[in-house]
Amino acid sequence: MPEVDREGERYSADRPQQTPGFYLKGSHQLDWGMKNRLARVFAPATGRTVMLAIDHGYFQGPTTGLERIDLSILPLLPSCDALFCTRGILRSIVPADSTKPMVLRASGGPSILREELSDEQIAMDMDDAVRLNAAGVGIQVFIGGEHETRSVHNMTRLVDAGLRAGIPVMGITAVGKAMVRDAKYFRLACRIIAELGAQYVKTYYVEDGFETVTASCPVPIVMAGGKKLAELDALTMAYNAVQQGAAGVDMGRNIFQSEAPKAMIAAINAVVHQNAKPKEAYELFSSLKAQG
Repeated sequence: MPEVDREGERYSADRPQQTPGFYLKGSHQLDWGMKNRLARVFAPATGRTVMLAIDHGYFQGPTTGLERIDLSILPLLPSCDALFCTRGILRSIVPADSTKPMVLRASGGPSILREELSDEQIAMDMDDAVRLNAAGVGIQVFIGGEHETRSVHNMTRLVDAGLRAGIPVMGITAVGKAMVRDAKYFRLACRIIAELGAQYVKTYYVEDGFETVTASCPVPIVMAGGKKLAELDALTMAYNAVQQGAAGVDMGRNIFQSEAPKAMIAAINAVVHQNAKPKEAYELFSSLKAQG
């Protein structure tokens, strides 16, 4: 009997298989599972992310705006690309039918009651991140802090565990009370974190030279929101950060402490994913706020 398909034709031997690069900076040689998790956090259409950071309670308890996460944060879940939280909050409050990517806080130790906050250790096993289907984990790195070496080794141990499990690690530049927050420091801290294996870095925005921080870091940088600012100022900071090379933001207080959190996260999304200018985004915020 004749073959339904003539031998060789459907194999397209004359067309080599394409091997396109991955769209995220410095991520093209990672394993498939690692890239798949990164693609859940960073939108493929823009290469950027709006992460909502609500991990503050791991060292400072029920932070203003996070007293009732079930009431203040769950309504915001549809509007973020990923949630940065602790495993305790994930298990106790976030619905298990949520498909939103979760990045989990993996370090901890001293509370806000202590003067020296750099005495952190790994506070979560990578096996638990796998059980929780995490899209990534985050860990503080205290470059220049009293416990600098320990925090660096905390991160490298977590990176090794993440590579075994296919889970990306976000290294966070933790700035102590006495450290200068300038581009020179953040260039140093971000580069060290990337050199030692973190798949992406969370750091603060600085007005002078932030583009040198992103340019000299070989992996994606997401901007930390920091202290609460006026809405237009926060939108301006986010706009400047992404225009100067950040792959998005990981904001908390500037969203959940806003007078209108839903309107604010929508405005941040417009800045990050649509390149909306600060005034345009603020007009969107004001319009949505007025609608209630």
